[in-house]
Amino acid sequence: MRQRRWLEFLKDCDFELSYHPRKANVVADALSRKSLHMSSLMVKELELIEEFRDLSLVCEVTPKSVKLGMLKLTNPFLENIKECQKTDKKLMEKLTLVVEEVKEANFKVDENGVVRFHGRVYVPELKKMILEEGHRSGMSIHPGVTKMYQDLKKLLWWPGMKRQISEFVYACLVCQKSKIEHQKPSGLLQPLFVPEWKWDSIAMDFVGVCPRLRKVTK
Repeated sequence: MRQRRWLEFLKDCDFELSYHPRKANVVADALSRKSLHMSSLMVKELELIEEFRDLSLVCEVTPKSVKLGMLKLTNPFLENIKECQKTDKKLMEKLTLVVEEVKEANFKVDENGVVRFHGRVYVPELKKMILEEGHRSGMSIHPGVTKMYQDLKKLLWWPGMKRQISEFVYACLVCQKSKIEHQKPSGLLQPLFVPEWKWDSIAMDFVGVCPRLRKVTK
């Protein structure tokens, strides 16, 4: 039945059939080739993709190509905090209690060796640097006390955190000059006089001197 349908479809077409032996048909599409060659190509492709993944390369396979990319960022921030935590005597005492499982279970050490409090990084003596970065950096743009505290407390924690943030923001000279709450009130709104009748108030705008153009369409 399928062949008959094709015959019915092709009988009105003007064409010429040409037979090519299998070895001579070198321009055949992929569907008519041997499955052995296709399977070997697929195996080699998968092995190559696995090697790319072992090299930490992000591999994106598309029907026409394979895209590779690698982006590795290093931030010394956690390393600086880790080194400063080692010199914090009070923190070391708390860690001793954590190891002895006496109390202070809220403090934990993550896989990178950084001490955390309820999942947030415990900040030792880098508070000033963090406050500067969280308030005056190009990405923060001088937030207020509440906004800055809400942003920092998601990742960081130290005793008296909110109080120190408030003192830092209130001492910022740029915020004192530009924030609206520190400006002198401009006074009550003074509405314009509303005329009761036409021609009671007349205004005129003066414009000049206008520049001359060389070619003006009249």
